[in-house]
Amino acid sequence: MSFHTSTPRTPAAGAPFYTPAQDPPAGTALQASSPAVPTLFSPLHLRGLTLTNRFAVSPMCMDSADDGHLTDFHLVSLGGWAMRGVALTIVEATAVLANGRIVPEDSGLWKDSQIAPLKRVVDFIHSQGQKAGIQLGHAGRKASILSSQVERHPGMQTEVATPEQGGWPENVWAPSAIPYSATYATPKEMTLEDIAEVIQAFADASARAVQAGFDTIEIHAAHGYLLSESLSPITNRRIDTYGGSFENRTRLLREVIAAVRAVIPEQMPLLVRISATEWMEWTAKESWDVPQSLRLAKMLPDLGVDLLDVSTGGNNKDQKIVIHPYYQVDIAGQIREAVRAESGGKKMLIGAVGLVTTAEMARSIVQQSDKEGVYGVRDDGTLAAAAADLEGTVEVETEHGQKTRADLVLVGRQFLRDPNFVLRTAHELGVDVQWPRQFRRGKFS
Repeated sequence: MSFHTSTPRTPAAGAPFYTPAQDPPAGTALQASSPAVPTLFSPLHLRGLTLTNRFAVSPMCMDSADDGHLTDFHLVSLGGWAMRGVALTIVEATAVLANGRIVPEDSGLWKDSQIAPLKRVVDFIHSQGQKAGIQLGHAGRKASILSSQVERHPGMQTEVATPEQGGWPENVWAPSAIPYSATYATPKEMTLEDIAEVIQAFADASARAVQAGFDTIEIHAAHGYLLSESLSPITNRRIDTYGGSFENRTRLLREVIAAVRAVIPEQMPLLVRISATEWMEWTAKESWDVPQSLRLAKMLPDLGVDLLDVSTGGNNKDQKIVIHPYYQVDIAGQIREAVRAESGGKKMLIGAVGLVTTAEMARSIVQQSDKEGVYGVRDDGTLAAAAADLEGTVEVETEHGQKTRADLVLVGRQFLRDPNFVLRTAHELGVDVQWPRQFRRGKFS
């Protein structure tokens, strides 16, 4: 791979303000043709999108929006990660309807006035040569709760945000009228008209995201929010076409995917996040689990999904999780293996998230063997399995026998602790990467 070297006064192309072009972008491996470069610092292709490395900022709720509008806080926090080498920065869970917010201070995209603040963030991320994504969702029965910034105390009787606190406890929606817990609002069971409104809202928000300039969209179907609730037989007890069987419980998600795919450009990749298990197997009752996630995952490529972001949990307060560093990553690897084993048809990449705190862990999650090679998804959605098929992609021929668990590493809390995690990881792995022009004097030595 070759790079054009800009001068310090070369402005970033298309930016509505002066900032020097980051060419190549921060976090790009400078010895990209070397076989010693780990997969973590090789490009990834998704439809018409190319990421310079395999790092993404996982969506993290900041509870800092004003009536759904992002503020300068988001410009600084999201822009800061992009500036420091993250290839894909994903804006936090953004509500497609006002009653789809988790807390009153959540990001939203249910009206046109919310486009401009998002575009400001996107423009800055693009000025750094990086890519921007947004996670769209609806909180379902976990809506209208108090911000995480509200001090909790033992014996607190409620999590509900009242109308005086900006909440809407009387207008919380869910597949079935089952509260998350006694401290949450009791939701209304959605009518078919409500369901149609939600599907249309996802489409409308996606169209606004395109106007804001986002490079990709992620549909939030995890962590016990509306689409996740619909998947689970514990929280979805409907007796119509949206409840009961696996086909019916997955219908809402499939219809949302179709609605979003229909309004975004063909070249724009579509991501979906799921909770692969709700960790309720201990009850010996039917729940959403890994086998059902495997079944769903095999359906998604033909629906136009390019990457499945694999998380777990969040749908039940009584979940029982045995936590270890790879407790979610291993499930992502299981799903990846199953999806790749399917013969014919379109293919889909996998993202892994959770407890990624070290350079070695990040490296190991995506490291590919010489047999597998480096690959991506072509514009037509099919899998490209050879470096020759993807111009500019590095083929890594190390780590014989390494079992790749995912194709993209989504990092959340570690970026809060260490905004320089990408640059520090490169240093610890011995990879020479580009630093932001303005920060070069601070480069690790």
